[in-house]
Amino acid sequence: MEKSIVTAREKGYATTILGRRRTLRDINSRNATARQAAERDAINTPIQGSAADLIKIAMVRISRALSDNAMRSKMVLQIHDELVFDAPLEEVEHLKEIVHREMTSAIDFGVPLEVEIGTGANWLEAH
Repeated sequence: MEKSIVTAREKGYATTILGRRRTLRDINSRNATARQAAERDAINTPIQGSAADLIKIAMVRISRALSDNAMRSKMVLQIHDELVFDAPLEEVEHLKEIVHREMTSAIDFGVPLEVEIGTGANWLEAH
């Protein structure tokens, strides 16, 4: 955490694993409240920003796979680290394979990623 803050103070920004930058204008501010908020962002950005990068990559790849396989399933909603699909029953198993593959391979973090997939008639049932 300290290294993230020191690096952000030196560079004026924090980065995700893929190199996306978040400018931290107040990282060297004399205003303690503003500086502390920027320090929290410096710590948070590599983690939360990299998770956002991962789901964006996975969403693009899933969308492409649905199209390439001429599937009727649709990605309808993203809620933080969850994706919601509307799928005909006969496509559910194939969709689950695609989602699992694309979510686990979007970014190589050097450790296996765990993906949970639930199904149901609605979002509540899928949990």
